[in-house]
Amino acid sequence: MSYHVVDPDDIDPTDDYPCDRRSIADALDLANLTLAVFDIAPGEDLARQYHYHETREEAFYVLDGELHVETPAETFVVPEDRLFVVEPDSPIRPFNPADADESVRVLGIGAPPYDPGLPFDPDGTE
Repeated sequence: MSYHVVDPDDIDPTDDYPCDRRSIADALDLANLTLAVFDIAPGEDLARQYHYHETREEAFYVLDGELHVETPAETFVVPEDRLFVVEPDSPIRPFNPADADESVRVLGIGAPPYDPGLPFDPDGTE
């Protein structure tokens, strides 16, 4: 058996990410789950690109602030203490608007872990 008490702030940020991402899953070498805390400053995106996953299901729990999620149909505004759930093949661009007054802190959860985000072009000009 194995148990962990983790302070995400003690984990090094992920390199080459558009926001401060602390991967709990990588730090603990979890095999079946993607788990990370994101701190998204005004004007930053949560992910590297507008994307979708072929098999991964994702959930974003807003710990502090207000997360915006662009989709092909609409832009959702997810308030603090709410969860945004994404099914496979559903394009998203989670972000914090440039004119936001504060950063957003989000707990991101996904499975399976090894399903890379595929680029999505909202204009259909891929």
